[in-house]
Amino acid sequence: MRTIISLILNIIWLLTAGWVLFLGYVLAGIIACIFIVTIPFGVASFRIAGFVLWPFGREVVDRGRATGVGTVGNVIWFVVAGWWLALGHVATAVAQALTIIGIPLAWANLKLIPVTCFPFGKEVVSSSDARARMFPTARP
Repeated sequence: MRTIISLILNIIWLLTAGWVLFLGYVLAGIIACIFIVTIPFGVASFRIAGFVLWPFGREVVDRGRATGVGTVGNVIWFVVAGWWLALGHVATAVAQALTIIGIPLAWANLKLIPVTCFPFGKEVVSSSDARARMFPTARP
């Protein structure tokens, strides 16, 4: 049942905002890959683009403690691209929230803003994997 709901929400998401946000992330990734030094930013952008295209049924989790390089990368990313992409999420969330069916989509849009602003040190996993990480089973 959960997968059917995720499928329906993903299809509605894709038609209403997903493809536009996806193109924004792909454009940011292409621009970042122009210079050799900024290729990690491009890779992060492409990773988020895949998540933004089909977000329901997947979640973003922390990989652990942020490294100094990751922190510096997050600051540079936020200044150069993160806040622009976050504005795109806010704009589409406002548009989606105008309808009753769009409210869950708007909420998902707002939940994407933290990873949009600070992508380094994050990982996209399926929702079931995220729950398994949060609630590991006790081992004898």
